[in-house]
Amino acid sequence: MSKPMNAGTLFRTAHAFGAGFVFTIDAAYSVNAARSDTSRTPDNLPWYTYDKPADLKLPQGCKLVGIELLDQAVDLPSFRHPQRAAYVLGPEQGSLSPELVARCDHVIKIPTSFCVNVGVAGAIVMYDRLITLGKFAERPLSPLGKPVWPEDTGGRHRKRIVES
Repeated sequence: MSKPMNAGTLFRTAHAFGAGFVFTIDAAYSVNAARSDTSRTPDNLPWYTYDKPADLKLPQGCKLVGIELLDQAVDLPSFRHPQRAAYVLGPEQGSLSPELVARCDHVIKIPTSFCVNVGVAGAIVMYDRLITLGKFAERPLSPLGKPVWPEDTGGRHRKRIVES
């Protein structure tokens, strides 16, 4: 990883968004070198390290989603996140290897004018996953409108959102 602080930010963000596990492929990571993972993700989540893409093992039914600026990638706003998914980002100053892209069930891209760093890219995708799969109120049609709560939540998330 070219910038350990960006990786630390990515892992801390994954922890904050409730990830079930994190993994790296052919990467060395140190919480102390990163200095940005104040949640100490490796102490709180299962952490898997793999030497190469062929070694990657995911839970049964878990889909691998690559995040990469490729012409054939689906734009993030048009992507339906699988319920069970693991997301993989390429190295900074590089791309996902063709071997890793071939392992992906889906490849998505963030519709930006140019590449953003790995911590920012991961945070954008995790937030998109949260708002599209979470049971939050629909946004009103105008800033003066009221949120429309889904019937199946009974407004359970209302208190958390309003108090945030």
